[in-house]
Amino acid sequence: MSKKLTIGLFGFGVVGQGLHDIIKTKNLNIEIVKICIKDKSKQRSLPSELFTTDREELLNNPEINTIVELINETEPAFEIVSRALSSGKSVVSASKKMIANHLEELINLQHKYGTSLLYEGSVCGSIPIIRNLEEYYDNELLHSICGIFNGSSNYILSKGYLEGLDYTAALKQAQDLGFAETDPTMDVGGFDAKFKLVIVAAHAYGVVVKPEEVFNLGIQNLSAYDLQYAREKNLKIKLVPVAKELDDQHVALFVLPKFVDEKEFLYNVEYEYNGVIVQAAFADQQFFFGKGAGGHPTGSAVLSDIAALRYEYQYEYKKAKSRKDLQFTNDIELNIYLRYEDEDLVETLGFEHIQERYYSGNFKYVIGKINLQKLIDNQHRISGKAFIAFADQLKGASLAPAKKQAV
Repeated sequence: MSKKLTIGLFGFGVVGQGLHDIIKTKNLNIEIVKICIKDKSKQRSLPSELFTTDREELLNNPEINTIVELINETEPAFEIVSRALSSGKSVVSASKKMIANHLEELINLQHKYGTSLLYEGSVCGSIPIIRNLEEYYDNELLHSICGIFNGSSNYILSKGYLEGLDYTAALKQAQDLGFAETDPTMDVGGFDAKFKLVIVAAHAYGVVVKPEEVFNLGIQNLSAYDLQYAREKNLKIKLVPVAKELDDQHVALFVLPKFVDEKEFLYNVEYEYNGVIVQAAFADQQFFFGKGAGGHPTGSAVLSDIAALRYEYQYEYKKAKSRKDLQFTNDIELNIYLRYEDEDLVETLGFEHIQERYYSGNFKYVIGKINLQKLIDNQHRISGKAFIAFADQLKGASLAPAKKQAV
């Protein structure tokens, strides 16, 4: 028989309300005892006595055995989650930035207190990727994981490519629809996708990487020239996080715009949808597709975690136990497309094996191989007006360790 869960819910925004909508349609032996919110004066669809602004009413309530954390503030979220785990309560969270920034501490807290933290809703909304990495791929050798992890940036890219909107107009539409924040940097700058990639890598490869060590470059500098180039080559541009095992000792992580062709799964992932590609040694290539954001899609992932806690499910972090020799590295060689204005930037980046170079008016680009560390060292210059895209399929190039020959 399943354990009854008595829940203290932090946050009643889009996802919190979506979760409540789903729970009330089910009979899952789950009860929401109290909901902690910021503004108690705001009109709510539920009885006022269910709400409080005092977090202690949830964290210190012995009748609550499970905390569900769905707030937008990183450090307060970590305090809530860490205190709950330390006091013997299990936790479900959807805070990808908080989890990525504090993952090692959160793993240690679970081991120390024997509690469980589940966070399927933090990565790609309704797509069940974390549990699959933990269970289905637990004995698999994973060559790579990549995909579209951020619906806001993908919406903007789809509007530009399919409907001819420029970046500014597409961004405004995304903001008007609630897909992008007033300050969209977290989404369009690739930070949101990076936090999700760090979480995925921990379950795929057993490596816990600090987000600040992972290179991310977004789509803010996308121009009509870049879309024109993509169309002429029958390609699309997507913002893609990549985790790839390079050899028996090294794994690389980065987030970059990427050219994709019509043979790739990501080619047809449009607007606010997400897609995850897992390349495995034995299962080969598998593709997960679904809505990456929104109250009900994300709420469904949160509810899946809550339901799993009824049977005392825990992440085992199996790859971390079995792959202790695997290390994160930025010492890799990438094939990239660079559209630029500053000639000195091309020289500074030190391209090797230049495959193509083009000058025509204001449109100048170069395609060739470059060490990722060079991009990291010059990120402040690239972030100005230049646009970079990972171009692994152009001229048959691929990602490889810098110290080994690219294949």
